[in-house]
Amino acid sequence: MRKLSLALTILGTTSLTVPAYAESHLQVVDKPVELTIHMHWPRAQGYMVPKSGEPYPVELEARKLTGVSLVDATAGRNSTDSNEAMNLLIAQGKMPDIVGGHLIQQPVNEYGPQGAFVPLNELVEEHAPNIAKFWEDHPGLKEAISAYDGNYYYIPYLPDGKYGRAWFIRQDWLDALGLEQPQDVDELYDVLVAFRDQDPNGNGLKDEIPYFARQWEEVNRLLTLWDARSSGSDTYHDFYVNDEGILVHPYAQVAYRDALANVAKWYAEGLIDPEIFTRGSSSRDYLLSENLGGMTHDWFASTSGYNDALGDKIDGFNFIPFLPPASAGGVRMEEHRRIPIKPDGWAISHMAKDPVTVIKYFDFWFTEEGRLLSNFGVEGKTWDMIDGEPVYKPEVLNSDSPVNSQMYLEGAQIQRGYWQDYRYEWQWTSEAARKGIELYDSEDLLIDQFLGVALNKKEQAVFDRYWPSLRTYMLERQQAWILGAGDVQADWDDYAKTLDKMGYADVIEVLNTAYERQYN
Repeated sequence: MRKLSLALTILGTTSLTVPAYAESHLQVVDKPVELTIHMHWPRAQGYMVPKSGEPYPVELEARKLTGVSLVDATAGRNSTDSNEAMNLLIAQGKMPDIVGGHLIQQPVNEYGPQGAFVPLNELVEEHAPNIAKFWEDHPGLKEAISAYDGNYYYIPYLPDGKYGRAWFIRQDWLDALGLEQPQDVDELYDVLVAFRDQDPNGNGLKDEIPYFARQWEEVNRLLTLWDARSSGSDTYHDFYVNDEGILVHPYAQVAYRDALANVAKWYAEGLIDPEIFTRGSSSRDYLLSENLGGMTHDWFASTSGYNDALGDKIDGFNFIPFLPPASAGGVRMEEHRRIPIKPDGWAISHMAKDPVTVIKYFDFWFTEEGRLLSNFGVEGKTWDMIDGEPVYKPEVLNSDSPVNSQMYLEGAQIQRGYWQDYRYEWQWTSEAARKGIELYDSEDLLIDQFLGVALNKKEQAVFDRYWPSLRTYMLERQQAWILGAGDVQADWDDYAKTLDKMGYADVIEVLNTAYERQYN
């Protein structure tokens, strides 16, 4: 456990000149103030427009509405690693009023009980009615972000919407071969064999890649077709809660053994991209644009966009979502879904001179006006209200730059503590993806997610001692088995014994102790 020295110099609101603001019901303060902020996330290392260093348009609008200006005080701007930046911030001995950005939950929950961050429970109840209303309307989420002392120390980025990834298949290839969409794992096997052998792209070569994925971890999604699991949340390789209400890891279950044997068989037969572990994030672009890829598991909105992008290049190109094939046990399920809370957001440092002002400012982003601003940008600049709905301007929707990338430059959709509005994404989701979402909505496909636990010092020490090496061993063996170096069925007993020797039971024990304390 890292130690934190709390011998820090008080750093409160600054005395820099603050622009005047228009009076409104959204005012947070009677007189304009400035608050300092650390905001580090993958797309920007600082609370400003990248490269230009100018304030975000969203920030300028928020200043007018609230009277609060945020002044950048981000540590680690020379690094794109947010964990590294957080460690630097804590080590440097002074902290800004607000600490925000990527993956802050773990350090905030570790150092919050030690006094580095302000507990928000009472502050929210007394001064943040909109955040309090959100917690009331979404039971269980406040508990999920709480630290081991029962307090919560950050306001998270809260995604909206249900579906994330889906199964996609080349409908034009199915049509060319006279095949129907596969309804179960056996039919899927037959379809992938046909993609491999029957030249659906019509070039006379046996060059088709039946199943591919941008992230190699998506090969594990096939495990669900044999009633195993690959993760318990939208994070790869995560723990999950089994039918008995116990936290376990998917790669230590007997069902995983049997499912992985089938995945290895499919790989050996050429039904899975032979470069699945090495091709990388460009695989979707390459394999689809070259008319080689047949099926994948990927995001609804971005993957459906290939029909428009490649329709003129590849005659009849039609890559569409289809229902998850029923598993060997007869279950249709979509393991991936949008998690309701992210480990990103913002917290109040113990050096904030006026935590009440900060929490009132946080609460602004949960008002109707603040939520629109944080999701769509500045009204009149990037969107207009039409018939009661926020609608992006044509120049935003028709730009060559993706809408989300445009929003990042506006200061919207960034990793502050805010409640996402799915209407922002729906507007640039293609018609094919919309139909796919409606198709998925017609079935009961989604499963509950594990939202994480907060470990106390002793539990964290056990976890840190054993889990990193256990995870590395699991993934090394998994990849070796898929590639044919060993047989998971024959090797299983030795594998299970090794997990025990490496401390798997100890990890599961502390996780379940924390889970019971936090949720039950």
